[in-house]
Amino acid sequence: MSRVAAVPTVRVQGLTKTYSVHDKQPGLMGSVRSFVRRQTRAVNAVQEVNFSLEPGEMVGFLGPNGAGKTTTLKMLSGLLHPSGGRVQVAGFEPRRRQTDFLRSITLVMGQKQQLIWDLPAHDTFLVNQAIYEIPDEQYRATLREFTEVLELDGLLNKQVRKLSLGERMKCELAAALLHRPSVLFLDEPTIGLDVNMQLSVREFVREYNRRHHATVMLTSHYMADVTALARRILVIDAGRLVFDGDLGGLVERGSAEKTVKLQLGRPASAADLGRYGRVVRLDGLNAELSIPRSQVSAQAGRLLNELEVADLTVEDPPIEEIIGRLFGQKADLPPAEAARG
Repeated sequence: MSRVAAVPTVRVQGLTKTYSVHDKQPGLMGSVRSFVRRQTRAVNAVQEVNFSLEPGEMVGFLGPNGAGKTTTLKMLSGLLHPSGGRVQVAGFEPRRRQTDFLRSITLVMGQKQQLIWDLPAHDTFLVNQAIYEIPDEQYRATLREFTEVLELDGLLNKQVRKLSLGERMKCELAAALLHRPSVLFLDEPTIGLDVNMQLSVREFVREYNRRHHATVMLTSHYMADVTALARRILVIDAGRLVFDGDLGGLVERGSAEKTVKLQLGRPASAADLGRYGRVVRLDGLNAELSIPRSQVSAQAGRLLNELEVADLTVEDPPIEEIIGRLFGQKADLPPAEAARG
């Protein structure tokens, strides 16, 4: 018996968003001219973006500031109307903002809050229960689950203003997911949090995905968030999708070299080490070389045979560095060619 292919939870075809921006020259005369004849120009925030997400898939959505990430998420959640293209999320057209659609999704923005500042977080939870018409039994069960996973004991009855940033973010996540949405759009959910709190938020998102088979689209400038949660990566730059593939493919395409870290048994000069690869760092007995991928095995063998090496490790460059290179390499490519990688 043939398997029936799953219907994508999110389907985006030719998604485009264009803004009309007012151009004004500086000074009084610029203001007068602008008043008499207003000049505008079109700015393409998102251009012909295509992708689909399967049920239960967790995807990292990366790009520099101003690349179009938040604009895309706002169109997927129905807060912005596209200028062109088609979008379908959980079987709905987001721009129509139907009640069943709103019950199926959530948008969490790390720089925005929905908690009522002067009231305990639990009061906001009760407001959301009423808005989403969550049955009492389901509400209590979900609250118990979130309290356990996010360690909310002692937080829900404190004024929001008295919570730390990390405690507030945990309560924000709980409030946003009380209605058990099947699609999560997370825009910088760990921004400003310390390392331990970032880990706590990541574990919660992973556990929610596991328990509820939710589709998750995550943007973050903390690469640890993305590498811990997502196997598939979408990269957007200047409004165009420039990469769509797994993390390993991104690393391989974004860097033609690997990093070889050495701990030497005796000192070696930069000239000595330069025979094996580009010397990135040399600090006493510790060194770091950059070597083309195709030559790593041969050069590592030479290093072990010809120098006194106490330890040798081979690593890929930092993912931040790889993505930075990708932006530079792909900026001038047509979107279809760039996204294929």
